[in-house]
Amino acid sequence: MHISIAIDGPSGAGKSSVAKELATRLDIIHLDTGAMYRAFALQVMEEGIDPCDEQALTWLTQITTLAVSFKGGVQQTLINGKDISDRLRTPGIDMVASSIAKFANVRRFMVRMQQELAAGNSMIIDGRDIGEIVLPEATLKVFLTASSQVRAKRRYDELSERGESVRYDDILEDVIQRDLQDSTRIITPFRPAADAKVVDSSSLTQAEVVEVIEQLLYERLEGKDNL
Repeated sequence: MHISIAIDGPSGAGKSSVAKELATRLDIIHLDTGAMYRAFALQVMEEGIDPCDEQALTWLTQITTLAVSFKGGVQQTLINGKDISDRLRTPGIDMVASSIAKFANVRRFMVRMQQELAAGNSMIIDGRDIGEIVLPEATLKVFLTASSQVRAKRRYDELSERGESVRYDDILEDVIQRDLQDSTRIITPFRPAADAKVVDSSSLTQAEVVEVIEQLLYERLEGKDNL
């Protein structure tokens, strides 16, 4: 049986971690689209391109090879054949990723690859605009959210555990700014799909969120969710 699950939500809501665990439990593939945007953002930074320069960004999509592979169920994101997966989780890259995502040509570049990866495979895809654009016919659509303070604290803890020197207040400011930028962009402004189930993870553990979404899936498959 082909199953597709779309998980949308703001940065730091726990989409990737939840999707990864849920994919393991369901024995299907997890595609982290945020990593794809961050990989392209890293390339933008290394090329010295202004993330607001639409013409330069369009040019970069035409000469950049972005690929995704899976090794032992773990996603590897490659730019021009080089695995840069371990360089993608910093606040600076998040802001650039948000900036470039407002341009239609960048989004088309990403969506095309995401849809090709999802075609014919049971898959969980998390990121932005998944339910409305990438998987409009998904079996289940979830909008996973949390308060900006909780999301900033999660990112702070994640970076601190990796030994990076960060300030909570700086991360909170980045989270708030990115939310504003994403929600007010002209191209596909950030919002839940009309038929998405909203799950607030502010007071839930990761395991509890996974259980909630798994139950929503079973209800959807059994036709008990009134969608």
